[in-house]
Amino acid sequence: MRIFTAGISTETNTFAPWPTGLRGFEEGGLFRGNASHAGEGTDNLVARLYRELAGAEGHDFVEGLFTTAQPSGPTLQRVWEELRDEIIASARVQGPFDVILLLLHGAMVATECDDCEADLVAGLRTACGPSTVIGVELDPHCHLSQALVDGADALILMKEYPHVDYVERARELYAICTAKALGKSRPISALFDCRMIGFYPTTSEPMAGVVRELREAERRPGVLSASFVHGFPWGDTADTGSKVLVIAESDMALAARTAEELGRQIYAQREALLPRMPGIDEALDRAVALPGRVVLADTADNAGGGAPGDNVSLLRALLARGLRRAALGAIWDPMSVQASVEAGVGARFMLRLGGKCGQASGDPLDVMVSVRAIRERHDQQGLGGARQPMGLSVWLECAGIDVVVNSIRTQVFAPDAFTGLGIALDDKHLIVVKSSHHFHAKFAPIADSIIPVASPGAIQMNFAEIDYRKRRDLNFFPRVPDPLA
Repeated sequence: MRIFTAGISTETNTFAPWPTGLRGFEEGGLFRGNASHAGEGTDNLVARLYRELAGAEGHDFVEGLFTTAQPSGPTLQRVWEELRDEIIASARVQGPFDVILLLLHGAMVATECDDCEADLVAGLRTACGPSTVIGVELDPHCHLSQALVDGADALILMKEYPHVDYVERARELYAICTAKALGKSRPISALFDCRMIGFYPTTSEPMAGVVRELREAERRPGVLSASFVHGFPWGDTADTGSKVLVIAESDMALAARTAEELGRQIYAQREALLPRMPGIDEALDRAVALPGRVVLADTADNAGGGAPGDNVSLLRALLARGLRRAALGAIWDPMSVQASVEAGVGARFMLRLGGKCGQASGDPLDVMVSVRAIRERHDQQGLGGARQPMGLSVWLECAGIDVVVNSIRTQVFAPDAFTGLGIALDDKHLIVVKSSHHFHAKFAPIADSIIPVASPGAIQMNFAEIDYRKRRDLNFFPRVPDPLA
C-alpha cells in the first residue's frame, strides 16, 4: 500500500489587522519531504508517527509539504494557492496513493477562500481519484463544514485543549484510513450543529466531563470516533460554531443519532461552559493575596489566536501597583528588541514598549528598562517535543519586573520562554503569560494558582457581540438563550 502525508496549518483571525503572507509560513518552517526527520527539535511528530507506522507495516511512504504559520489575518490568496497546489502536485506526480493523511488546522481562511481545508481536499480528490482514502486530522478550534466532511473519508479532531493528544489522534486516523483502504471498514460520518459559540478548555469541568463522554461513546459497538468541534470564535465564516462529529462503521443512522445525543448533552451545559474571568484589577487583587507562585494568563492578547501580542495593559497595571517578584512574557515588539540589542546588555534607557500594531494593541508604555540578556535565536518548548521559535529576543528589567520581548510572534507555551533567557522563576510570585490556555500544559505543574484574566486585546470572549458578517445565521448561544428550542 502507498501512503502520502502533508500539512498546512494556520488559525485565521479574520478580525486581525494584517494578512498572513509567505513569511509567516517561512518562520514556522517549510518542510518538503523531511518533516518527520528534520532534526534539531523541529520534527513534526505526526509525520514521524505516520512514517513509523507505515514502515512497520511494510507500506511505501511519501512526505509532501508540511508548513505552519502563527495565527493572524487571512492568508494571501496567491500564497494559499501556491501551498495548496504544491501538495496537490506532489500527490499527483508521485502517486497513485491508496491513502492520503493530512494534518490541517480547520480554521484557515484565505483572502478569497473561506474554507481552505475543504478546498485542498477537493483538489486532492480531483487529482488522485475517488478510490484514494483521504483522512484529515484537525484542531478542535476549526470551522467544520459539511463540504469537508463530504470530501474526506475520515476526520479526527484533537480532544484536549491544550492539544496534548494530537499524536494519539493521528494514530486513530491512520488506523481508520488504512482499514478502509484495505477493504476492512466503511467509515461514515455525521455532523450535529450545537448552535453554540464558545471557549472550552478541557483541563477542568464541565469540559473534562465532555471529553470523558466522547471517549465513552467510542466504546459503543459501531462507533469509530467522536469529536467535539470547539470552533474558532474569532474567524468569521459561514460555518463558525460548535459541533459534534461522529464516525460510525457503515451506519449513518448510528453516526447521526450519536452525534445529536452528544451534542445535546453539551448544549444542556451551555451556561456552565461560558468563560467567566476577572478583569485586570480583580485578577491582581486575587493574585497578590494568594501564597506561592501565581500564573496569570493574558488571554485576549494571545498570538495563538491571532492577536498582535503587544498589548502592555497588564504590565502597566503591575508597575502601577509597584509589584515585584514578577515576570511577564512575551511581548512581540521587534522594534524594541532591535533598540535593546543596539544598546547592549547592561544598558539602561527609556523605551516605548508595545502598543504598535493597531487598536487591539492599546497604548504603548514609556518605561525605563535595563537590558539583562540577549538571545539571537530564542525558543521554547511547544506542545509535544517540538521547539517553538521566538527569534531574536531580550530580557528587560522594568522596575523589578522581568519582561521577555521577542521578534517572532508566538504565545507562551512553557517556562523556558523565560528561563531560556536566564530569568529565574523559582523566586517569582507572579508570572504573566500571553496565552489563552495552551500554557496550562507546562505551567500547571509549577503553579500554585492559575488565574485567566479578561484582559483588553483582540480575543474578546463576549461571543454574543462579535460582529459576524459571514456566519449563515445569528441564531446561536449566547446571542440567543435557547437556539435549539
